[in-house]
Amino acid sequence: MTRHDEDVRLRHMLMAAREAVELSRDLSREDLARQRTTELALTKLVETVGEAASRVSKETQGRAPEIPWAQIVTMRHRLVHGYDAVDLDVLWSTVTEDLPELIAILETFLATQE
Repeated sequence: MTRHDEDVRLRHMLMAAREAVELSRDLSREDLARQRTTELALTKLVETVGEAASRVSKETQGRAPEIPWAQIVTMRHRLVHGYDAVDLDVLWSTVTEDLPELIAILETFLATQE
């Protein structure tokens, strides 16, 4: 795997996380429960973050230990395999609390790679 591939995967994580945060910006947790399309979109974006994270090499993951790689990938697995039982509270807290922090970490990490 080339460094280019790694950067692409990290940027996919960053883009999906940014999009999820932006999509939720003017919403409340209650809005999420009422808006099925928003639920589906946020679920897909969090899945994308997890899928891209799962494809980042262990070597690169080791250079960014502040990123909770295993938790991100586990979240993706839960969303994909437990599609019929998505916990909207967990999804909401992931998008509103965890992703902004992940975005900051990824932006800093990617800036050091350039």
